[in-house]
Amino acid sequence: MIDVGIVGVSEGNGHPFSFSAIVNGYDDEGLRQSGWRVIYDYVRERHPSEFGFDGVRVSHVWTQDPEQTRRLQAACNIPHAVENWRDLEEVVDAVILARDDHRRHAEMALPLLEAGLPVFIDKPLSLAPEDLRRFRPYLEAGQLMSCSGLRYAQELDEPRANIGAYGSLRCVRGAVVLGWEKYAIHLLEAVSTVLPSVPVSVAPVPAGHASVAITMSDGTLFQLDALGSVPKTFQVDFWGTDRRSTHEITDNFSAFRRTLWHFFEMVRTGVPAIDPAETLRLMQVLRAGHRALQERRPVSLDNIEPVSLDNAA
Repeated sequence: MIDVGIVGVSEGNGHPFSFSAIVNGYDDEGLRQSGWRVIYDYVRERHPSEFGFDGVRVSHVWTQDPEQTRRLQAACNIPHAVENWRDLEEVVDAVILARDDHRRHAEMALPLLEAGLPVFIDKPLSLAPEDLRRFRPYLEAGQLMSCSGLRYAQELDEPRANIGAYGSLRCVRGAVVLGWEKYAIHLLEAVSTVLPSVPVSVAPVPAGHASVAITMSDGTLFQLDALGSVPKTFQVDFWGTDRRSTHEITDNFSAFRRTLWHFFEMVRTGVPAIDPAETLRLMQVLRAGHRALQERRPVSLDNIEPVSLDNAA
């Protein structure tokens, strides 16, 4: 049995509840009363066979708020709580850091990694070069995984398998709710699993929201818009010389379940779930986009130092 500890919560992020429910199943009344109605609504529509992983359970939880801890335990059948996240070192086999306040990721995850625990860190991993340098050895060792669940969105399965049918790609567009820093990573991850090329530069696009044009290594244009406060939006469009398609990503449950499956496989095998260079490259894109939007000028990924994809120096 792999005992997993879950660490939460951060403002506006219900992943501790959704991830724990997918692993442990859920108590109907407990999840309904948890304050996460959107999670309750999509979880209760799933078949019982879609919950749980053989030999895995969320056994312990820590949040900074005792009431949130109690709600999470009641909603997701988690038997134990700890008083400090550092206490997880002694009682679990792996940890899910289900908080997207990336400025605290190194502070909270590195002690657990140094203690030898495999850790999943919610997106984005970090925008701080020093933190990324410290995380890199654990990514390479198959001890650390970090991504958006939309990396595994089932709505993109068909273009992933058949991207060659599009002919020469001309343009990709992505639109996401809310802001660049926390939400652009959703579509960066999703598109990175489809395109055969990698980002090389980011330029700002004049708009009333965060909008950038990302140039890919094969010349494809990827325009990404973080639209701010609009109705829920996670959409990707592909245009090629032979084909076009539109994909609205709505199935969070399947994306999260796939993400957890990959993490637990990494825990069992010690093999990185994602190429470490890709994880670091996507953090470079986030940093380049932040700089491009702030300075209103194009930014090459080659100029986003000091984390090099070749030597982390």
